[in-house]
Amino acid sequence: MRVETISYLKKNAATLTLDEPMIITQNGIPSFVIESFAEKKRRDEAVALLKLLSFSVEDSKNNRVMSSASFKKRLANRKLEAEKMNNDAKI
Repeated sequence: MRVETISYLKKNAATLTLDEPMIITQNGIPSFVIESFAEKKRRDEAVALLKLLSFSVEDSKNNRVMSSASFKKRLANRKLEAEKMNNDAKI
């Protein structure tokens, strides 16, 4: 990761190449991290996937899971019930 000063950023902002994130220092202390939009988007998507994974692990621990066969059967039963209610309403 490149480390540059805030003065460097001000002088070269229009021509920066962000192949990798860049740390910007102010008075020798890291103050900012600059990264490309594509890198930010990729990182945000990775965080979202990790969050979904943590939800699924929690669901599994709490036994809130079902097989795909059970899920399909449940959907088929709901569909039949909805069709029956729809037919009863027409009569």
